[in-house]
Amino acid sequence: MTVSLKRFYSNSAFQTLKVIKNQSLIQTSPFINGKFTNELDAIKFDVTNPFDGSKLIEINATTNNELSKAFQVTKNAFFNFKTFTPKQRALMLRKLNESVIANSEDLAKLITLENGKPLKDSMGEVLYGASFLEWFADEACRINGSVIDSAFPNKKIVSLREPIGPVGILTPWNFPLAMITRKLGAALAAGCSVIIKPAADTPLTALAFAKICQEANIPDGLINITPVEEKRTPLFGKMFCESPELRKISFTGSTRVGSLLLEQCASTVKKVSMELGGNAPFIVSNMNSSHELSRAVDELIAGKFRSSGQTCVCVNRIYIHEEVYDEFVELLVSRLKETVRLGPGMDPTVTHGPLVHRRAVDKVDSLVQDAISKGAKVLLGGKRRDDLGPSFYEMTVLGGVTDKMKIYETEIFGPVAAICPYNDSMENICRKASQNIEDVGLAGYIFSSSREECRVGSSMLDVGMVGVNTGLISEAALPFGGVRRSGFGREGSVFGVDEYTVVKSIIERI
Repeated sequence: MTVSLKRFYSNSAFQTLKVIKNQSLIQTSPFINGKFTNELDAIKFDVTNPFDGSKLIEINATTNNELSKAFQVTKNAFFNFKTFTPKQRALMLRKLNESVIANSEDLAKLITLENGKPLKDSMGEVLYGASFLEWFADEACRINGSVIDSAFPNKKIVSLREPIGPVGILTPWNFPLAMITRKLGAALAAGCSVIIKPAADTPLTALAFAKICQEANIPDGLINITPVEEKRTPLFGKMFCESPELRKISFTGSTRVGSLLLEQCASTVKKVSMELGGNAPFIVSNMNSSHELSRAVDELIAGKFRSSGQTCVCVNRIYIHEEVYDEFVELLVSRLKETVRLGPGMDPTVTHGPLVHRRAVDKVDSLVQDAISKGAKVLLGGKRRDDLGPSFYEMTVLGGVTDKMKIYETEIFGPVAAICPYNDSMENICRKASQNIEDVGLAGYIFSSSREECRVGSSMLDVGMVGVNTGLISEAALPFGGVRRSGFGREGSVFGVDEYTVVKSIIERI
């Protein structure tokens, strides 16, 4: 263990909320109608540090009564906010963007403390999250309608895009700030009020964002944040879906939960957008040069091991052409050995932190052991790292993975590269890669020296997003979303606001 890691292990202050400079960002109660509430009968739940499992703080869970009040507050705020001009909404979003940037260091530390990802990744998330507020500030002024020629000479048809109404936002733990701002930015740009339920594992970042909204003088009731403990999360999800006050639900999470929420939204016929599970293939063709192959290795490391593999567009199944398989694997293992530094995310020299909790480690280890039992070869890692903490798993490379192994058909959400050799055309391997047990299609990646192979591959992969010769695809300009059981609707980009609007047609006799 290096001196740096020893220092961070021995000094517990580095692993507590004491590192937050602006202590007012540390909030522990629901944020409703512009105030942090504190009902006496509120259930408290712990937020823990994934690094060592230690308790960071207690949160006052939103009561059922508070949630009902928050629904009504969100509805009332909408009728005021819908009268704001696009310019007013844009200025509000720009102010929020500036406030997030101003608090970026503390927000990054909060993300690392409750999520576990390294500080560099957390800062990247803060800047990524802020970029959506900036992007949608511009889009707020571009929500246009149309004038349509009528079949009758004495009539004119005008179509307007109006805000859909109060919106319920349900976000995951792996990007506790960016998954809020990507949805919230579009909703505010369109003129919608919002109520947000953050993940039970990571409420501190969301509540810090609430404090930022309060200090930025965002109108009371426009943004409400209602944390709840894991045990009552399914109940709250149901209440969001069945609330008559909400007109839309936006959810990011698993396909299983998304399907359940979709059923629960049926009774109130809500508009729904969902970004669900994935099983992203990563295909490397017979590259022309070692330089191109080396770049593909670097892009795989970025796309597979970022945040220890806990991203929704994370690489899952890796297909390497037999002609370059041995060289690729050798380069990958060598580069991981050289660059990976596993440890507590609060150490700025660490490249990869823990998984979010021990259950995640159990899942990853189970998939690895199943693959080994069915013939996969461990080329790197393949073990828990309990000596570092309860939620650590080594960066792992498995060779010889086949479709008979659970890891092939399961979204891993962990630091394991499952590599499959192939010897086929780009068209055929893309057909195979598009077939999986869960029938999901969020993202896919193709690496080839041939423009024709890139064209064929991007056309044949049945996914919502394709990275061609790149392993990092996310940005505010990207229409983010999948096909089939990976959900529907798009976030970010020029299409993101559409999800929060409805078309009103006015037929005027002239």
